[in-house]
Amino acid sequence: MHGDGPLAKEGAAKDGAAKDDALHAEFVHPGRRRYSVFSKKKKDKSKKEKEPFLAPPISYHQLFRYATGTELAVTALGLLAALASAIIMPAFIVLYGEFSTLLVEREANATLSSTLLLDWFGGGRPPSDDSEAALQEARIGDAAAFGLGAAAFTLAQLLLDVVAVTLLNVAALRQIARVRVRFLRAVLRQDMAWFDTSGAAGFASRLTDDLDKLQEGIGEKLAIFTYQMVSFCTSVIIAAVYGWKLTLVVFSCAPVIIIATALVAKVQSSLAAQELRSYGAAGAVVEEVLSAVRTVIAFGGQKCEVDRYSEKLHPSKKMGIRRGLFSGLGAAIMWFITYCSYALAFWYGVELILESRENGTMEYTPGILIIILFGMLGGALNMGMALPLMEAFNVARGAAATVFDVIERTPAIDALSDKGERPSELSGDIELRGVSFRYPARPEVQILQGLDLQIQRGETVALVGASGCGKSTVLQLLQRLYDPEAGSVLLDGRDVKTLNLGWLRRHIGVVGQEPVLFATSIAENIRYGREDASKSDIEAAAKEAGAHEFISRLPQGYETVLGDRGTQLSGGQKQRIAIARALVRDPRILLLDEATSALDLASEARVQAALERASQGRTTLVVAHRLSTVAGADRIVCLAEGKVVEQGTHAELMASRGHYYALVTANSEKDGDEASQAADDSEEEEDLDLADDKSSPLSRQQSITSARSARSNRSIRASMRGHLKESTPSQDIAEEEDTSYPAPVSRILKLNKKEWGYILIGCIASALVGSSFPMFAVLFGEVFNVLSLPDADDIRSKTNVFNILFLGIGVIAGLGSFLQSYMFGIAGVRLTTRLRIDVFRSMLEQEMAWYDDEKNRVGALCARLSGDAASVQGATGSRLGSILQAVSTLFVGAIIALVYSWKMALVALASVPVVFGSVFVESRVIHTQGLDEKLAVESATKIAVETIANIRTVASLGGEEAFLHRYELALFVSGKAARKKLRLRGIVWALGQTAPLFGYALAFYYGGYLVAVEGLPYKSIIMVGEALIFGSWMLGQSMAFAPNFGTAKLSAGRLFSLLDRKPLIHTSPSAQPVSKTEGAAGISYDKVHFFYPTRPGVPVLRGLNLEMKPGTTVALVGPSGCGKSTVIQLLQRLYDPVSGTVSLDERDTNSLPLDGLRAQLGIVSQEPVLFDRTIAENIAYGDNSRVVPMEEIIAAAKKSNIHSFVSALPLGYDTRLGGKGTQLSGGQKQRIAIARALVRNPRVLLLDEATSALDNQSEKVVQEALDQAREGRTCITIAHRLATVQQADVICVLERGVVAEMGNHQQLLSRRGLYYQMHQKSLASTT
Repeated sequence: MHGDGPLAKEGAAKDGAAKDDALHAEFVHPGRRRYSVFSKKKKDKSKKEKEPFLAPPISYHQLFRYATGTELAVTALGLLAALASAIIMPAFIVLYGEFSTLLVEREANATLSSTLLLDWFGGGRPPSDDSEAALQEARIGDAAAFGLGAAAFTLAQLLLDVVAVTLLNVAALRQIARVRVRFLRAVLRQDMAWFDTSGAAGFASRLTDDLDKLQEGIGEKLAIFTYQMVSFCTSVIIAAVYGWKLTLVVFSCAPVIIIATALVAKVQSSLAAQELRSYGAAGAVVEEVLSAVRTVIAFGGQKCEVDRYSEKLHPSKKMGIRRGLFSGLGAAIMWFITYCSYALAFWYGVELILESRENGTMEYTPGILIIILFGMLGGALNMGMALPLMEAFNVARGAAATVFDVIERTPAIDALSDKGERPSELSGDIELRGVSFRYPARPEVQILQGLDLQIQRGETVALVGASGCGKSTVLQLLQRLYDPEAGSVLLDGRDVKTLNLGWLRRHIGVVGQEPVLFATSIAENIRYGREDASKSDIEAAAKEAGAHEFISRLPQGYETVLGDRGTQLSGGQKQRIAIARALVRDPRILLLDEATSALDLASEARVQAALERASQGRTTLVVAHRLSTVAGADRIVCLAEGKVVEQGTHAELMASRGHYYALVTANSEKDGDEASQAADDSEEEEDLDLADDKSSPLSRQQSITSARSARSNRSIRASMRGHLKESTPSQDIAEEEDTSYPAPVSRILKLNKKEWGYILIGCIASALVGSSFPMFAVLFGEVFNVLSLPDADDIRSKTNVFNILFLGIGVIAGLGSFLQSYMFGIAGVRLTTRLRIDVFRSMLEQEMAWYDDEKNRVGALCARLSGDAASVQGATGSRLGSILQAVSTLFVGAIIALVYSWKMALVALASVPVVFGSVFVESRVIHTQGLDEKLAVESATKIAVETIANIRTVASLGGEEAFLHRYELALFVSGKAARKKLRLRGIVWALGQTAPLFGYALAFYYGGYLVAVEGLPYKSIIMVGEALIFGSWMLGQSMAFAPNFGTAKLSAGRLFSLLDRKPLIHTSPSAQPVSKTEGAAGISYDKVHFFYPTRPGVPVLRGLNLEMKPGTTVALVGPSGCGKSTVIQLLQRLYDPVSGTVSLDERDTNSLPLDGLRAQLGIVSQEPVLFDRTIAENIAYGDNSRVVPMEEIIAAAKKSNIHSFVSALPLGYDTRLGGKGTQLSGGQKQRIAIARALVRNPRVLLLDEATSALDNQSEKVVQEALDQAREGRTCITIAHRLATVQQADVICVLERGVVAEMGNHQQLLSRRGLYYQMHQKSLASTT
């Protein structure tokens, strides 16, 4: 090809920005940029991506880096409340120890020990005399004092716990909301080089999953951790005060536990960071695939993408399982050492008690033994409960490191900076002086080489040249999306680097080659051009852009809400709205990058005239492949090899017969024949503007008046109303989203049936660990009872037996803890991985109408897959183990209690319903309000993801603040929902903690009464109390994970609703397999009526009848939005007709398997979508049913005229294209898309504006390739440029949902109908 020389040199550097291929999901540390290393050799392919830089976890206190003084004060107050609550627990143990001592001493009629806390509440009084009645009265007094004191302490702890949890949660919620905004602001302010080399892929995962983990690390879990650790420390101090020798022996094992915990925490933090990175990479795949779901479905790439997603998840699964392994090791070491220390303590403690008795000092008593052991036991348990919290903190540190790294990165070009000059006026003089430039992602490819260009104010200058020569690069340098590596860009004599960036971009209006609209109303889309634009300003800009009429005919007019990337409109309609958005800001400089490329001929002349009017008095730069649109420019500048090779007016350049002349004449033979054929007629024919015809169709979604008679019109409307009543898929979609969905734990666990062995082992281990605590209570009671024996040797021998049993319990608890954590870790990680994959697969199976629904935008689906799938672990893994452990503790404890004293057991069990009741209340709170919160967060995430996905458009509009404001409003809504949920959380958790203590107060009061009145052995009180109340306390501790469990069920329900949803378009059970035969296929449309499910009141096709014979090329023409693309989408079964049939080879497409049908179709769309893969992989994507040989890939590339360009790249076919193929220019992308369709070897070729993005020089060659590709195939082609369809066998003119005219080019011209009028406009645009 003539232009391949410079194209090859440009390589894959698109006139837009480039995106580094290997950094799929990571936000890279500033200054740590890196590039992929590729090799053309297959054996080196696995090494083509280096490990990206991974920010190390930050220290914990830095998590509060962005908290305000008020939030820090609130957090500190909450921590003080937790600290005070923690001090109460050891005091409670002292009270318990004093009461136990009195029970023993009164039983033995021994001298009473002094009591401290019990005295406060009227206990510890000696009996008035030696009578049994006086002793009974004293015992009842002790029991009453203990009950009163325990109740008072518990009430104080209840209030303090409520304050601590509530304050920490409120502070965390506010802080995370601020971090979310700062994170989005930081991403928005980055320069394009950062996006190119690090990418914002996986952004949804960062914004949801990572920040959710950060919130978890600084919220209520911090209060709980503080309570547990302070309780541990206070218990140790009090134990040391009461008996330092015994405390020192018990505590001697602590260093082992502390060292093991620290090592485990360090490993966990590193593994968690790697796990998050893997999830980010997987999230990037989801964003890319869902953004291009039409392309994925068209080429049958669903399985391929699910496999790619699964591959990205594999490292996270491996890291998650390792994390479970190390958690288990830490827990095992802690519990085994703890029980070893208890055995040692009982052995040594009994010796100290016996020694005290012999000496008569009473330095050590059974009560002191209880205080020390229970103090140390409570401390050890608190440390054990703190382990999962440590994991949450370490995960938060890893998550925050990546997020904060982005927030604190200072970009070279700061879009939100207030610095820079803001001149009072702008004239519009532009100069590029010695500019050299290379895209940061492709530093080996020089784009501009010493470019010199001057543009006078008010001048219209057209930049022309072969595809990829750097035309759009000039426009991006003017907007300062990039800075040149050498030379300078001047505006009114000032270097643009010295100007305020926001001010600069506000004075520049941009209309790009691929118009980007946002998922908001049409009015708001236009208003993004100027925030203070009034309704009249918006309408005036729309009229100037030729968009007002079709907008007005939409049911909601300017308030019509568009889907993701404006998918509710045709290409031409989107382009006109984009033009209106540029015009509404009344810019001094207008940049038009293929601004009319997507318009039909009927609209182009009028819009071109509008743009010419708009350019009056403005400096205008035009980039266009269609040279007829730039012929009237004041000056035409021809670029090649990064320099200006010639410039002048159209006439001057044509006369010089240089580069420009070659470009113009590349396809002049075709246009010349056409012009000479009808020149005479064109002078006499009236210039009818179809776009201004009040009856012309305007959009798929707008009201369409029929071309038929009034009677036919009425019958069609009646038919459409009938079908509307029968089926409105969008309503079904809305209904299923608005209601919560049941997610029983049994079903969640059923997903884990492949890991049933792991779950069974985990359940047994949890039950063993839980049972070890009541078993400890029994042994403790027995040891306590042995102390009343008169013979010291007897006491020692029996104590030694019990010590051996303690060691046995330690082995059981240690091994059980390890297996519990590890087994449930494996099952939980595998479950969530499988759930992510299944849900992603289910998403890709849904019909297109489901994606059109506003609730299923890309951002929302990414957030759902990332956030909900992560939340499901709250019902599995270590959390499930903790709950099973607590339940087994309570169950075994209840049995033991009933055996020793059923009366006391029943009283003690009174606290259990309170604990369970608090769990139930909170689950209701989470269920009802959690859904509102998730929906609100999803809504905010949609806005953020959409903003980042279209960052170039946002930057060009200077709309960063506007989008931030939208995001903040959405976050405010989610914050309200979250605050509602937090109101009861503190009360519920505090009840879970203190209900067991109320149980102690009640049970021991009653137990003391039974000892006094019924002679119950005092050891039974200790056994029953410890076995049952301790089990209830364990249940309360497990409630630290109750929010995760409730949220997990809610999230699982939302995912199950998607998994259970049957797509409305699917392969019928009666469908017959289709064997892909050679040769063309016949196609027919019979009485087809259709409306888009999101616009059920707006018919698009109204009884379309059309037959295409095998091997023919049928061109569909008509005004923008008349339903041409709809015809193709119905053939692909992206949608099904409301009535009528679409047939392939005389078989209803509904009766064919979806994959078999689509395998026979190859499509090249108007806006080509390429993936972040190599060029070879993108071409091979055309046929995902097999491994496409390299020979076929190269053959397809040659046919589409892209081979020589690819071969000249440094990495050839192994060159990665970056997200959305941003490494290439529009023409280069289009040719790869054509190669992708050809490698499929389809029976039917669908060309939807297949050459619209090509320059004239490339178009001729590609058109020849397409002509060759059509041979032996049926071809449906859609084009606004009539010159590309003249050779079609049949040309169909669509109007008002039916075929208005049909015939070949000559026949239709001779009829002088609609096609003839369009043809005249085509001639007018080329002259």
